[in-house]
Amino acid sequence: MKSKKQILFLVFKIVGVVVLLAIVFFFSFRNALLQKAIAKIDAKCQTEYECAFHVKKAKFQGLSQLELQEVSLVPQELDTLFYIKSLQTSVSIWQLFLGNIQVEKLKLEKGYLQLVKDKRGRNFDAFLKSKSSQKTNQSLDYAQLSYKILSKVLNLVPTDMKVNGFALRIDDMGNKVSFDFTKLELIQKQINALINVKTAGFFQEWKLSGFADPRDRKARLRFFNANHDTLKIPYLDQKFHLKTGFKAIHFQLDKLEMESGNLHINGLASIDHFFINHSKIAKKDVAIKNASFDYRFVLGARSIALDSTSCLQLNQIKCYPYLAYSNDDEKKYSLAIKIAQMKAQDFITSLPNGLFSHFNGMEVQGKFGYNLRFEYHEKKPNELVFESQLTPENLKILKYGQANLTKINHEFTYRAIEKGIPQRAVWVGVSNPYFTPLSKISPYLQKCVLTSEDPSFFNHRGFIVEAFKQSIAKNIRTKKFARGASTISMQLVKNVFLTREKTLSRKLEEILLVYILENNRIASKERMLEVYFNIIEWGPNVYGIGEASAYYFQKKPADLTLNECLFLATIIPKPKGFMYRFDGEKRLKPFATKQNQFLTRLLLRRGLISTTDTIGQSNPLILNGAAQFLLKQKPINPLPIDSLLINTSFDF
Repeated sequence: MKSKKQILFLVFKIVGVVVLLAIVFFFSFRNALLQKAIAKIDAKCQTEYECAFHVKKAKFQGLSQLELQEVSLVPQELDTLFYIKSLQTSVSIWQLFLGNIQVEKLKLEKGYLQLVKDKRGRNFDAFLKSKSSQKTNQSLDYAQLSYKILSKVLNLVPTDMKVNGFALRIDDMGNKVSFDFTKLELIQKQINALINVKTAGFFQEWKLSGFADPRDRKARLRFFNANHDTLKIPYLDQKFHLKTGFKAIHFQLDKLEMESGNLHINGLASIDHFFINHSKIAKKDVAIKNASFDYRFVLGARSIALDSTSCLQLNQIKCYPYLAYSNDDEKKYSLAIKIAQMKAQDFITSLPNGLFSHFNGMEVQGKFGYNLRFEYHEKKPNELVFESQLTPENLKILKYGQANLTKINHEFTYRAIEKGIPQRAVWVGVSNPYFTPLSKISPYLQKCVLTSEDPSFFNHRGFIVEAFKQSIAKNIRTKKFARGASTISMQLVKNVFLTREKTLSRKLEEILLVYILENNRIASKERMLEVYFNIIEWGPNVYGIGEASAYYFQKKPADLTLNECLFLATIIPKPKGFMYRFDGEKRLKPFATKQNQFLTRLLLRRGLISTTDTIGQSNPLILNGAAQFLLKQKPINPLPIDSLLINTSFDF
């Protein structure tokens, strides 16, 4: 009887023979198997993707090297998706036996990948179709799936690579751009690439250099203009009217590992002299001298997070962000931002040029810190958490920039800007006959406007946290910007110091200026409300309550009735469309009447008016000022011709 040792040795012997026979069989028939594999790929491309996969010549060289000539993938009746003239590659035999494809060497001579969209369609659409999966979304393990995909991608990156003349071409309805890799080498973990970028009337040479180790999963790369000038991104300008570029980008990957069931991805990215220009961002270039991102991503089975130890630095501003998404029994979103105590002047000087132009020249003293916390649970939308806290330390404004907030306390000229065009000048002061002090504005109007626009105006410091929470919750539920949270303070700053342009720049400046105005007590609430009433638009070319009272009712603001005040308060959101609130008989339409009734009930419920004040509210609202001539009158039906002839006598 054989011993266990002898049996084990026999098993190894049999396995060795089988492996040897398999290797012999593979080497004897490998070229035939290769042709069969190519035919199988072609058949799959034909049936599943409606594409023809063609290889003119394919053969093995040596133990693991594969040579391919004139490889192409052509969608039916569309432009070629990719073409390679000559390709030589080899894979790791040992990894192949383990079931992994790990590319060791790659040499590519001339080829292209082109993405085309024209009247016939897109030549890559077939490859974007989603495949049905037996796994439900709940069974996905984010960490394991991401690690598997990233590992496969990195295994396909060869450790020894040389590419000459491979281009990425994009043709989007005639908007063309070409990225021609005239040189791409990875030798002894050092990567070097030279890329010629071409569009109509545009040419640049880009370079990529640095360290890359796809097996150890580490990299230190630098991407820049070969002529050390600004690297500009093409195509985006033609497609989205977005201009952007930079001097250099540095990217570093330090860690990509699974630990205790979680995937950790750590590294550092930075950008030098970045600029961006788009009409939705700002009126001119937004420039950032230096920015860096020290990132720490953690992926769990059902969660994705940016760890709070990550640091985003913008010039001298250091921000510690935390982002998290989890999907166990429900979707949960979390956000936290921390700015450690820093000099206020360093913050002002670190703001991106062009994004906060009204802060140019501002001088401040003191320090401040900032914390933001946000949480949203899909199943508990009403329990949304939104906390924003700024902690000042001896914070004081020494000199204002372009937006001198103190002007609100004096007489000044207000000029609205509509679509970039300055409107007529309105003098905000007693020398203007239409200027109306707050004490001479009907209390009804003050109560109606405050109730509809900003009920807690006299109590808040520029922002209503609860309104922000409700706004965010509704916008998330509807998946669009369906509700804002603007206060009278914000409207005042937007009108007096900024413009009505809908840009990111204007909104960010508005938030910061409102905070400064309200928290430094630059103006009293009464003065702010007085200015607000005297500058806001109340109709076509109608600014301020003095003009509005005369335009609609031929009255002074002090003499307005409750009905008239309700009307004026409800047209503030769309003042130029006031005429659409009336029917052909110059009466308020039902929807406008319901709005007035709803606002009246609010005033009664809050004790701002009494039932005595509502006496006569059923009387029709009559416009007797110049506004009446913009109302459409119901046409009078002409009498039938027969009725005109009944009592008519003819004298021949």
